[in-house]
Amino acid sequence: RSRTLAPRLSMVMGRRRERLALGFLSISTLLVMCMISDLLQDRTEILKPQKIRAGPVKMAKAPDRSYIGDTYASDDEVSQTHCTTGIRARVSKTKYKSAFIQSIPVLQWLKHVSKMEHERLRRYYGAFGWHSISFVNLAETLSALNTTANQFMFDDWDSRANGSTCIRCAVVGSGGILRGSMKGREIDEHHYVFRVNGAVIKGFEKDVGSRTTHYTFATNTMLKSMKHYRKAGFHGLPKSEETRFIFVPTEKQDYTFLKSAATQTKMFLRSRTMKTKFRTRYRPTTGALMLMAAVHTCDQVDAYGFITPDYKKYSCHYFDKGFHRLVPYINHDWKLEMKLWQELHKAGLIRLYMRK
Repeated sequence: RSRTLAPRLSMVMGRRRERLALGFLSISTLLVMCMISDLLQDRTEILKPQKIRAGPVKMAKAPDRSYIGDTYASDDEVSQTHCTTGIRARVSKTKYKSAFIQSIPVLQWLKHVSKMEHERLRRYYGAFGWHSISFVNLAETLSALNTTANQFMFDDWDSRANGSTCIRCAVVGSGGILRGSMKGREIDEHHYVFRVNGAVIKGFEKDVGSRTTHYTFATNTMLKSMKHYRKAGFHGLPKSEETRFIFVPTEKQDYTFLKSAATQTKMFLRSRTMKTKFRTRYRPTTGALMLMAAVHTCDQVDAYGFITPDYKKYSCHYFDKGFHRLVPYINHDWKLEMKLWQELHKAGLIRLYMRK
């Protein structure tokens, strides 16, 4: 529930036709994201895998700048544009000026792993840190993600910009407020379109659009979406030539999953490892993580289908066949997120779709 808005993500390219990206989205500490794409980028430089020693290493001096009681890494190449009207320019005129860390790395990959960073973050549990992740496991996972494609969220921006100096993103949730909105064409006109969880598209194109450039999910949310939203039309993850998959590891075994995917190695787990007590812990919703990632990488963010103060008027999802009221989960603070979206909208940092 930290006030900081600083996310850190990381991306990588595996084989020639498969891009894998691991990232760290920091709210007060850290959340991890992984991106996979089938897009071919011949210009991407493939680096040789690096061996990382798990033993004692010379520690770099810890950064002395402090934000919200914590310290963060710094990167001079966070922004991909020089947009003079973007979020980074506008935030300086709002109350979020001190909370929005301009230089924090949004994408983290192999070059960011260090004993110092692991030591700092291993005190945090679950999705907020590396408490149960050994440095050996972390280093082995990140060493499999070793290309330059993960440096930027939008690695194809040069070919997509078409003269634009600002990156426009649509972040699409699954809220019932979208049903009958007729916002589909408007959503698809953005440079990039983010979706999350049970992103049912077929039959709802007029309301939610048809494009998906970034799909965000966690292991648990994806499995639940596949199970509970199948009858609504969610038969698989959105996939196209422009789609990247952003994976949010929230548990220990997720790092093992990531390493397995990056190295294309089969793995077997006992079912009990899929059931952990940490799933009852509070964490932001996957949609909130997706929206905050967009806020820190896009110049303009338009949010659709997110909770608004009049949420009781709408069914839980836009694809519901009947009216289903929103039932909050104990591990999410819906009211806190709703308040933040309203404040960011009023501050002019995002444009939140609301009914008149």
